[in-house]
Formats: sequence, structure tokens, C-alpha cells
Amino acid sequence: MAMTTVEEHDVGISCFISNIPGFRGILKQRYSDFIVNEVARDGTVVQLSTLDAPEEEPESFQENGTNTSDAVVSYASQIESFKSLAGESDAVLLEEFISKINAGGEDSVSPIVLSPDSDKSHRKAMHNFFKENFKFLVTDVVDGPDASSKCIRVRLNSAEPNNKGKNSKKRKERGDKPFDSRGSEDWPENVGKFLRFYLYKENKDTQEALGVIGNMLGIQPKSFGFSGTKDKRAVTTQRVTVYKQRASRLASLNKRLFGIKLGDFCYVKEALCLGQLLGNRFTITLRGIVADSEDTIKASAEALGKHGFINYFGLQRFGSGSVPTHLIGAALLRGEWRLAVDLILDPRDGERNAIAKARKYYKESNDVVGTLKQLPRYMVAERAVLQTLKMSPGNYLQALKSIPRTLRMLYVHSYQSYLWNHAASKRVQKYGTELVLGDLVYCKENSTGKVTELVGSEYAEDCGDRYDSNNDEVLEDVHEEIKSDVKAVDAEDLNSGSYTIDDVILPMPGSRVNYPTNHIASVYEDLAKKDGISLTESMHNVEEFSITSITGCYRRVFQKPINFEWELLTYTDNNTQLVETDLDKINKSKPMNTVKPMGAVNEKKEEAFDGIRELESSNDGAKVENYNEIAGEEVKLSHDESLGGSDSQDPHIALKLSFTLPASCYATMAIRELLKTSTSVAYHKTLNQ
Repeated sequence: MAMTTVEEHDVGISCFISNIPGFRGILKQRYSDFIVNEVARDGTVVQLSTLDAPEEEPESFQENGTNTSDAVVSYASQIESFKSLAGESDAVLLEEFISKINAGGEDSVSPIVLSPDSDKSHRKAMHNFFKENFKFLVTDVVDGPDASSKCIRVRLNSAEPNNKGKNSKKRKERGDKPFDSRGSEDWPENVGKFLRFYLYKENKDTQEALGVIGNMLGIQPKSFGFSGTKDKRAVTTQRVTVYKQRASRLASLNKRLFGIKLGDFCYVKEALCLGQLLGNRFTITLRGIVADSEDTIKASAEALGKHGFINYFGLQRFGSGSVPTHLIGAALLRGEWRLAVDLILDPRDGERNAIAKARKYYKESNDVVGTLKQLPRYMVAERAVLQTLKMSPGNYLQALKSIPRTLRMLYVHSYQSYLWNHAASKRVQKYGTELVLGDLVYCKENSTGKVTELVGSEYAEDCGDRYDSNNDEVLEDVHEEIKSDVKAVDAEDLNSGSYTIDDVILPMPGSRVNYPTNHIASVYEDLAKKDGISLTESMHNVEEFSITSITGCYRRVFQKPINFEWELLTYTDNNTQLVETDLDKINKSKPMNTVKPMGAVNEKKEEAFDGIRELESSNDGAKVENYNEIAGEEVKLSHDESLGGSDSQDPHIALKLSFTLPASCYATMAIRELLKTSTSVAYHKTLNQ
């Protein structure tokens, strides 16, 4: 079932809009060739302009810092009593669970599952013990590893007034209550409870960068709020919020951070949530341009600006390894829990040696404990699965549910994207760029700005998963409008010219979407049926992994780049940086040596290549990286080191492109239309040889 690498045709990417010939160009030869700046909802392009904290911090802050924890209640005596009731292993597990909560982990701590227990009366005694001694926790029963046993699951009590976890209420109902109790008594009333800052990062994905910052601050990575993840092999700037942290404390981290800078601090009342952005501004430099003539480049660039590209989900949507995430999603939708777990844990090509060794060890030995000792902590999904299997051997469904919700739903969304890509390709193959009967569009006479903004946004990317506490109050309100405002194009529409090809949308499968009334509808059904999946009936009783319990959404088939600009550049040295980053601009404006260049030292080029096997950040796991866990030191490409190794001083041509896209649109798909070549890692590596 596994393949060596994911190619475009494997995930339905097969067509182009225009017949204009492409040309040769190298994508992301250097990570600074791919610059991404988030665009806020008000249209502001997020650009790092200062690394300093505001000169005047609010006077009410205590001199010794405001982020010391409130007094933590000790439950040592209760845990000791619990040990006599449940045994030492469960007592240790509970103690670790409570420690995570006391450390500020309410926002992300996963439930724990205690040892299998077939004695109903004993389970009742356990439930009562929790009710009497741990009122902030709640217990229920889940299936054990075999038919005759049950396990008690322990989690935070979402109804407990003192629990401030994000799942306790919908965001709109929580008002201004803090996420947790740290600093609550010290924080001044006149200061926003969230510190918003700009995160600038080089050659790191968003989760990795926040994991490093969280480690330095001593807080959980999920204490941060952000609008969307950004590309890994790139230089990106985005907004982030964190609860009750001082700007001066974060600014002080800059001198210790590698490949990351923080700046433009301010205090705000609300945390950022997924989808709260207009889009992203891209500045992309394609090196090593080879074309028949400059006219060929000009024609291709102008065609991209005028006609746009097919709005495919890019390869990074399906993961960078040899086990595509949509295969895991298909297994979940079929209810094949063990297969899904195997696909998550199985060996795959192109990973670091330590990870490959751990995967191979588990495949051959089935030793959960031994594998956990080998597996790096940033392998979030894999470790979550193994931790549950350690406590409840054979309980594969519970193991899957232990993966952080946002991450595990990416598998299902990946399969939806797989179907959408194939439908989009069939639409272009059969009907080209002409509007035809049965195409889906939004009704122009009834559409609202709210609906228009959603098309192609990160809300749409999440496909209305009503179980996602980050989004459900937004999506539930909008999707009723979306469905009633979608119509199939009829003869009157064609004759009136009310709609154009730019209005055509296709659904991401779900329970509340319409399908085209032409031949394209059958693509969804036929492909899903081939994969053993029904789009209309649930194949099991686990709602979150059922297509009938996911709302669904719509996505534009064709997307034009916004504020599109391009220019040709010449250079002789492959290591020459051709475009200034935000940090470069800050360096130019400051005295010498006040801001250190962000280059690596003592890097091993061979090892560095292990870390750049993906063009953009993978959806196959939130890789929160600890610098000290990979051979004692993080290994990355230097800012001055290119993917290619040419030392030629011959003149070369580069094409610089600047454009904005709505969130969840893939810039690599725009580049694909321009060059008429694959965006796969394997292909672009060959161009450097």
C-alpha cells in the first residue's frame, strides 16, 4: 500500500489551465527563496519590524514577574489512598496526569486510561473515589483490550467552574475567562490578557518553533494561539498569541533562539484561533531559469496573473513520507482502527535515522515501551498512540483518539482533499475552463460577504468539523447559509451570463453539501466506493471519524493570484540571497552587531539534507522539535547554504514572483501552473544535480 514518495498524480493533481509552454526553474533552492507573510483580516501584511519589547510595560506588573503559578494544591495523600485502591501503576499515571494539569496543561492534556478492570463493583468504587477526592476530574468507562474487560478513563471535568480548559465552553460563551489560573491574581485589570507577537522563523514549521519557545518559557505549546501553520522550508512571519506573558520576557529569548525571532509585541483581549486571517503574501524566487526566450517567461507569467491556476490541495497536504495521510484517513472512515494505527507507526522512506530505527524496531518487535524510549518527543501522533497502547494493549480506537484532535482530524481532511483534487481534475479534463450546466456556484442574488470570504479560507480547509472546539460556533452558523446559497447552473444562468468560470466551486464531502448535477458528481462516489467508503452512510458508530458527521464545505476550482507582480533577476553565485527578509531589513536599520545573523555553525551538509526532504511543512504529525534530542544538537541548513551545490560563476536568471492567496490555497500549485512541471521534492532535487 505504501509508495516510495507521494507524486502529484497519486493525489489527483494532473491538469493545467493553459496550454502555454512552461520552462525550467528551481523551487526553494534556498529556503529564503520562499518568503511568506501572513495577511490579517483587515488586509494588513504581517511584517516583523522590531525585536524589542515596548519601552513602557504596564506599571501594574510586579517586579519579580507576573507568571509565577498560583499555589498548587497537593494531592499526595489522595494519591496515596488511590494507590491502595487501584495499584501502584495507576497511581503513578494519575500523579503524572495531575502534575501536567498543575503545570498549566489544562489546555492540551489528554485523558488517561487506567488498567483494565472486569470487576464492576470495583469500578464503581473507583468512580466514587474520584467524585469525592478529585472534583476537577471526571471518569467514564471505555472498552478494554478484550470483550470481557473495561477501562476507566479519567479527564478534566469540563463542567467544573475551576476548570478553564478550552473545551469547557464554546469560545463565545467563555467571555474573558482565563485559559488557566497562572498569573490570574497578579495580572492588571487594564491590560489585555493575551500577548500578541510576530513570529519570524526560518526553515522550521510553526509547531516546531512554538515547541521551542514553549520549552524556554516552561509552558505547553498549545498555550499559543495562531491563525494557521506556515511552510517549513521557507522564511515566514505570522501573528501568535500567548496567555499572560510579558513582552520583555519573550523579547529576552531572541538572543538564545536559533532560526526564530519574536517581535512587534502588544497586549490584546482575545486569543488568535485557526482561520482568523485573510490569507498569505508570498515572495517566491525561482532560480536557474531556462526558457526558449524571455517572451516565453513573460507569456507564462502574464497567463498566471490573468487566468490563475487550478486550486488543488498541494502535495504537502498529504504528508511528506511514503505513507500518504489520505490513506490513514480512508482507514479511519472505514473503521479499520488497527490498520490506521499501523499506517501511522509503520516504517517509511525519507525520515531521520533515529525515527526510521524506532519504526523498524516496533514493526519487528511490537515492543511499545522500547519504541517509546527511542522515539523523539516531537513525534506527537506516534507517541500518543504508543502511550495508550502501553496502558491498554490492543485498544486501537482509544489509541487513535489519544492523538490531539486537530492532528487526528487532518487525516480525514486529507482524504476529503484527495477526493476534491480528483473531482477538480475531472472537471477540467471534461469541460475545460467553460461554465457548463450542473456546475455549482454561490447564488449571487443571495450571497453574503461572510460566505464569500469562506471560499478558499482556512475555515473551509477544516471542512466544518463540528467537533473542533476552535471552530464550531463559527462554522455551524455559516454552513447553513452556504448550503442554501449554493445552486447548480441552469440554462437561464448560461444565457444571462450571470456566472463565469471563476464562480465554479466543488464540495469537500460531508453531510451538508450539495454535489454538481453533471458528470463530476460521480467522481466522488466512484472513487470513495473503490476505497470501500460510503459518502452517505456511516460505516461505524464513531462520529468524529464518520463522513456523515462532518459538515463539509466548498472550495473554488480556479484561483487567481491577488496583487500579482513579477520581475526577472540575474545572479552569478547560487548562494547569493536575492530578496530581503524581514530580519534583513531590521539588520539594515540597526547599528552593526546589534542583531546577529541567523546562520548555523558546525553543520554537516550530509545530515542537513535529512531535514529538508519536504518542500513545505507536512500534515503528517505536529513535529514539536526539541533541539537537544537530535544528536545533541539541531541540524539545519545554514542561511547561506543552498540546496544546490553549484559554484559556477556563470550568469543565471531568476524569476521573482509576489502575490497574495486566500488561506489554504497552495502557492506551489501556482508555481506548478507557471512552470508546467511537478512540485515534488524528488523532481526539484534533480534540477540541482
